[in-house]
Amino acid sequence: MPKILKSAKSMFVSAVVLGGLGLTGPVFATTLTEARSQGLIGERPDGLVAAVSANASTEISALVSEINAARLNSYRQLAAKDGAPIEAVQAIAGEKLMGKARSNGWYVFSTSGNWSR
Repeated sequence: MPKILKSAKSMFVSAVVLGGLGLTGPVFATTLTEARSQGLIGERPDGLVAAVSANASTEISALVSEINAARLNSYRQLAAKDGAPIEAVQAIAGEKLMGKARSNGWYVFSTSGNWSR
């Protein structure tokens, strides 16, 4: 693995702790963990989340937007710090977050375009 990606991988751990990848705000009655447990939000390979249903509520859509904005901000910072492409940072994050989702029985979005638990 190239040094940049090793560094990005180690920095991802810091991002999880410091970057708010599980961000929830006081505006939302549903937290990210609750939404994932209820099957409303799932993890994507690019390190972002998405609503599992095309008919998601405005609250869930807003939560998805909030989480993704925070994650993208963290990924950009890590990429800039390590001189790595943001796509590489996102791929590493996506791999880790999808593994966590699978072990918790949450939805993940496959490369074939389907949601599964």
